[in-house]
Amino acid sequence: MTEQQQVPTATTPATPTTPTTPVLERRRVGRTDLEVTTMGFGAASIGNLYRKVEDDTARATVDAAWEAGVRYFDTAPHYGLGLSEHRLGQALVGRPRDELVLSTKVGRLLVPNEHPVGDDLADGFDTPDDLTRLLDYSASGVRRSIEESLARLGLDRIDIALVHDPDDHVEQVLAEALPELVRLRAEGVVGAIGVGMNQWQAPLRFVRESDLDVVMLAGRWTLLDRTGEPLLAECERRGVSVLAAAPFNSGLLSRSAPGGDTHFDYEAPDPRLLAAARELADLARDHGTVLPHLALIFPLQHPAVAAVVTGQSRPGHVRSAAQWLSTPVPEAVWPEAAKIVEGVL
Repeated sequence: MTEQQQVPTATTPATPTTPTTPVLERRRVGRTDLEVTTMGFGAASIGNLYRKVEDDTARATVDAAWEAGVRYFDTAPHYGLGLSEHRLGQALVGRPRDELVLSTKVGRLLVPNEHPVGDDLADGFDTPDDLTRLLDYSASGVRRSIEESLARLGLDRIDIALVHDPDDHVEQVLAEALPELVRLRAEGVVGAIGVGMNQWQAPLRFVRESDLDVVMLAGRWTLLDRTGEPLLAECERRGVSVLAAAPFNSGLLSRSAPGGDTHFDYEAPDPRLLAAARELADLARDHGTVLPHLALIFPLQHPAVAAVVTGQSRPGHVRSAAQWLSTPVPEAVWPEAAKIVEGVL
């Protein structure tokens, strides 16, 4: 889940023609007392994901999210080598602490970079590379990561702590990282624990073999890619919540009319996927809306999903997404959409 947030572009959906004040539902996180708004603010973009975002714009974007009713914010040390955490923490200073829910991640420690090249674009962030990432899923690494995130954020607790991208470290996470997060949860340093990944198979094992509250699943439970359904079914059975990230699959579902220059999971889409996206766009128009609206609403149709997490880098992007997520979609859309995507992946 290196780049689990959707990067807003000029093709991000426009605000509906008759906007109203968004009313975002709140849903409980697992068996905890935490509640998240159904829209989560993905803060990778304000960590300069792919391009620089000025400090004032980053602050205005977080402010716009708060004004739109968003109370769930997601970040990670990975995003901009700590820049996302710094900016998010500064923007949330003075907000009622008990009203907001913040998630960050463990598994990548930030250490001095002995061989800087000037920027971090090789890892996707337009920020100086005076620091570098050190993968560490050990118990001590997890505790250190939380302590350092608290310092960058300026907070005294983390609401949701997620193990970040442990694709090649499943056994160590089961033996060390998750048990340490359980201890931190018992100490009150974190409120809920889980994993955040781009795949569903390893999270399914974590759900079955450890005491998780939540899973962040990027790109595998979307209007077009529903391959994560076995994980969601297991989460529902066990009372584990799902945070559905990357609802636009990195671009393919973000436009009213998907073009040939779009992307699916950061690559050119297979022709069958592009054709299916265009059929979904036609379906949306037939029901008086647009494709991105369906893409944002779809993940929330599953009872295990607590929030949809979308990346934001401009205030207008936040307002548009909040408006869509507070605007219902005709129920007749969903069975028709299911027929279009059946067998595509």
